[in-house]
Amino acid sequence: MVSDRPTLPPVRLHSDAELARDALASPLLARAVRLARWAGPDTRVGAGGELADEQLPEAARVLGLEPDEDGAAYASEAWRVAVDTGLVDVVEPSETEEGDHGTATAGENLALVTGGAPQDVLGLWLDGLDVVFADATAPVLDDIADVIGENGEIDFDALDWDPEAEAEFLEGVLGNLYLLTVAEGGSGEGPVPLPALAASMIVPDDMGEPTDDVLEQVSEAMMRLDDQFRLLEPIGLVAYQPVDEALMAEEGEEPAPPVDDEDVSRYGMVRLTPLGLYGIRARMLEAGVDAPAVGDLADKGADTLLDGLAQYPEPSARAETALWLARRDPLAGARELLAAARGTDAGSPLRRLHCQQALSLVGADAEPAVRDVLDDPELGGLARVWLAERGASDVPPPPEAMIFWLAIDTIAAQLDADGDLEELQDLVEGLTGQHSGFFDAAWRVNHPSTAEVLEAMGRLHRDKQAAKEARKAAFKARSQG
Repeated sequence: MVSDRPTLPPVRLHSDAELARDALASPLLARAVRLARWAGPDTRVGAGGELADEQLPEAARVLGLEPDEDGAAYASEAWRVAVDTGLVDVVEPSETEEGDHGTATAGENLALVTGGAPQDVLGLWLDGLDVVFADATAPVLDDIADVIGENGEIDFDALDWDPEAEAEFLEGVLGNLYLLTVAEGGSGEGPVPLPALAASMIVPDDMGEPTDDVLEQVSEAMMRLDDQFRLLEPIGLVAYQPVDEALMAEEGEEPAPPVDDEDVSRYGMVRLTPLGLYGIRARMLEAGVDAPAVGDLADKGADTLLDGLAQYPEPSARAETALWLARRDPLAGARELLAAARGTDAGSPLRRLHCQQALSLVGADAEPAVRDVLDDPELGGLARVWLAERGASDVPPPPEAMIFWLAIDTIAAQLDADGDLEELQDLVEGLTGQHSGFFDAAWRVNHPSTAEVLEAMGRLHRDKQAAKEARKAAFKARSQG
């Protein structure tokens, strides 16, 4: 039986073209592009490539913002993204004859905004995300004077800041948000309450009632995440409803997590955008995490498709199969699927189940391929079921050995699929109810999963006598093997 399962379900991503449009429409990247187009001979930058203070008001006006403190902050942030993504090239002061200031011009990457492929644009956006992520995990300096050492430099020990731990925590939060979004039965496209997201990182799984200390940690994490999601929203990663400031009891205090009867949305709500799903998956892949996407198998062989679908929830499996079939001639695709469904290895029952489901998407064009395998000991039962479901009247009756082989194979596949327990029990009881003396015949079936299936039937059958017969049959099957 198949036991391995992936750590993440497959994600259904928008097309690269749609995602590229979303990237260019994200407020922060859009501002960075506008400033890159504005940069010219009169632009002055500091030693680190930052826009000179006296130019920030003009840059704010270019962005359609007031030339005040907030406008200058937005302009400074957008300029930093423009520089770090290659939209702007800077020449620092030491390399110029301009005294204390360097210069800036449009960078090579600016041409990608209008002339690049969608993947080029998404590459720019990912670089911008890296910039914002670094900002989000930077230390919060309430009073910079408190961390300036005697030598005039920042005393990092006084910050009580661990950059790796900060980055790991935010990566973990975004990973949990990704999983909640793509998991079957998860939040889907809906928002996730900020307290739940913070608790997912802090409260141990086996803890019943959180202690006061744990609740305080959750509150502190909520406030840190509130600041971080405010930074991540303008790059288009998340849609975020911030914590209601009225919840702050006093200055310097964090709001306690909500109780059951409170409006949880006041404590912050967040969801990944379609662009955010793409971005977090890209970061996971770069870190070596297996994060599949629907469409990954479309150009693979039928054997890879059917094995891969074992890891997919049903809606994703159907979507993946439809994409795979769309690239092939229907009859040729059906033949390839049937050939890949053969086998006696541990994953073969589930492959045959997914093959049957895939053939239902092919439709009538698959019939010649299906009829060709009616006499196949492994595929003949599947073929008869498929033809009967389509109302064919000339389906030859199956031999008795094939009936019991198909029953064992079907239950083995459903066990591997981790389906609904009650549905599985109904299947087991339905099969045994259709055939008198089922267990007397089933233990003789030459199928690699016979003993395991009979043992499972002994656990699942709600009739005690039938369950006992199943266990006896399992013992006989193991004895003959």
